[in-house]
Formats: sequence, structure tokens, C-alpha cells
Amino acid sequence: MATAFTFPGQGSQAVGMGKELADAYPEARAVFAEVDEALGEKLSIVIFEGPEETLTLTANAQPALMAVSMALIRVLEARGLDLKQTASYVAGHSLGEYSALCAAGMFSIADTARLLRIRGNAMQAAVPAGQGAMAAIIGLEHGDVDAICAEAAKLGAVQIANDNGGGQLVISGLKPAVEAAAAAATEKGAKRALMLPVSAPFHSSLMQPAADAMREALAGVQKLAPVVPVVANVRAAPVSDPDEIARLLVEQVTGQVRWRETVAWFAQNGVTTLAEIGAGKVLTGLARRIDRSVTGLNVAGPADIDPFLAAISGHTG
Repeated sequence: MATAFTFPGQGSQAVGMGKELADAYPEARAVFAEVDEALGEKLSIVIFEGPEETLTLTANAQPALMAVSMALIRVLEARGLDLKQTASYVAGHSLGEYSALCAAGMFSIADTARLLRIRGNAMQAAVPAGQGAMAAIIGLEHGDVDAICAEAAKLGAVQIANDNGGGQLVISGLKPAVEAAAAAATEKGAKRALMLPVSAPFHSSLMQPAADAMREALAGVQKLAPVVPVVANVRAAPVSDPDEIARLLVEQVTGQVRWRETVAWFAQNGVTTLAEIGAGKVLTGLARRIDRSVTGLNVAGPADIDPFLAAISGHTG
């Protein structure tokens, strides 16, 4: 009965997240203070008070979500949680992979905050505003969407960015190609093909300048071996070597987030509980759609701490 800790990605942010936690626990306050200091600005005010459009900016949302996840981890640790004893693996959705690695001790909180600020800025700057797009395709198989993207690529770069499971795939690339692929998906019988309100074509080949920026940034930070393996987004398999993890984090910027396969790998390898640590319940919902044999737990605020610790004590792994 093994447990994996998972960490949410962009889209889970909400103004006010983590505030009750910071009000209730000094360990949480210390995390937000550490992130503020690392970035040289009061990101915590934006997290707690908004405005929403400022929090939603990629360069803010990424370190903000990590800060909430790490505040929760530090509160849990202060109450006796030992991640190495409790979890067999960690994983995170896109930026959540950095939160997972920070929780597992590969990066410090300060370095993780700085890496995510660099990542957010680099991803935003990689493609001029309005040129890229992303779309959610609901109700088609991976192979069908892959073929649709291959055809639409005549109009420019387009590829599968996220395989979220439950029949939800996200495509990313140049706007004309994404629009053509979304229209083709509807013709092929997709239940929905929805253009997403995003500011850049994440996890596409157009993000190569951001991948180059992350290669340089990751080369300059201390990397310790994580206390448990990370199931990497682009591989959907566990990795423990810090240098290899760093290479995969670079690859992740332009590569596919293979979340459906990640959850399937957990289910096939003895993981019975997925514990989502951070804002919202997005990953818990996705896991339920991918494999109902896996139990989902989530901890997002003070009210969740004690029930989570009680539940997790029966699922240590």
C-alpha cells in the first residue's frame, strides 16, 4: 500500500490560497517569507490579496503555487510527517514537478522560487503575445489527436502538450495551426474542442528559448538527490539522479506532460494512494477519472491538516 505525493500546476491558483494556513501556522508564514525574500518582492501579498490578474501572470502563478504546496509540506512536517517514510514517490503537473522536487529535498525553497520565476518569465517571453494558442480536446483518443496535430502542422507548429486523462488532451502551438486542429477534432467527433485563455503556447516546440533559459538556470543551482524518486512528466517513470532530473526538467518545457501515463504507472506499481499537496483538487479529480483503484487525498488548508495526517498514517509506503 504505497503512497505518492502529487503537486498541482498552473490553473489551480486562486487569490487567498494559503492565507488561512499562514495565519494559523508559523511554519507556513516562514515559507511565504522565504519566497518573498528569494524573489525580492512581496509575492505573498499578491497570493493572499490579489488582484487576480496579477496572480494569474505566469511569472507569479508558478512560484505562488509552489509556495502554497511547500507551506503545507512544512506544516505537515512540523506535525510529524516524514516524506521519505510516508511517500514512495513524488510527482507534479508541469510547474508542480518543481514543487515535488523541492518537497523531496532536491532544491531549496529559495532556489525553487527563483527557478520558477525564471521559467515563468522565459515561457512568457518565448513567443510574442497573440501568436501562440492552446486548446483542450475532450473525448478523442491520444492517437487521433496526434494524427490531427500532424495534419494541422502544415500551418505551423502544433502538438499535444498535456495528456490529462479522462479523455482530456491539451494541444499547443501557433494559433492558426491550433485553431485548425481544434476544428478538425470537432469534425472527428470530439465532445468539445475549446480554445484556452492562456498567454503562451506552453509545452510546445515554440518554447525552445525557455528550455534554453532553464538549462542555464538549472546548471547554476545546488541539486541534491531527492529523498524519494520523482515520476517525471516527460517520462512517466521514476528518476532519482539529480542531473538526469534536471535534463528532464529542461525537456519538460517543450515536451508533453504525460499525466495519464503517470497515474497509470502509479496504479501498476503498487501505489494505492495519491496525496495532492497544494491549492485546489485538480489532480485528485484527474486521478479519479484515470484509475478508480487509486484513492485520492488532498490537503489545501488548515482544516485538511489533521484529517490528512490521520488518513495518511494508514497508507504509509
